Amino acid sequence: MNQVKKADPNNRTVAENRKARFSYEVLDTIETGLMLTGTEVKSLRQGQANIQESYASAEGGEIWLINSYLPEYLQANRFNHEPRRRRKLLVSKREMAKLAQSVEREGMTLVPLKIYFNDRGRAKLLLAIARGKKLHDKRETEKQRDWSREKGRLLKERG
Repeated sequence: MNQVKKADPNNRTVAENRKARFSYEVLDTIETGLMLTGTEVKSLRQGQANIQESYASAEGGEIWLINSYLPEYLQANRFNHEPRRRRKLLVSKREMAKLAQSVEREGMTLVPLKIYFNDRGRAKLLLAIARGKKLHDKRETEKQRDWSREKGRLLKERG
């Protein structure tokens, strides 16, 4: 008898940057922790966040998430957080060196892909090491996607 697995309420995506995969060529991804205050976590648990215009930066041996938007938690009263503050990302020293090297030497960008809660209920950020696409690269990607869809339709019709 097949049992349907229920979705774990802790392991869910809160915010996703869908435009990033179109605008950037993702070369590698790293799971990082987020250093948040209590009201920020509660706001995230309500499913309210926006990382569309955000990016990460390596400064002074630390990685920071800049320009992400976590709205204020309504029940927090005067102890609320600032919605667009810089948030520190938690990574190991080895990953920190890898990220800093790719940004400084190779001219890559650190782009957040999604914020989610893992199995243990911790807020995590999926960070991508990416290279920006030019306009013709974006068009080429779109042509390849359209062709693969069309090819699938043709093969499905034939049998």
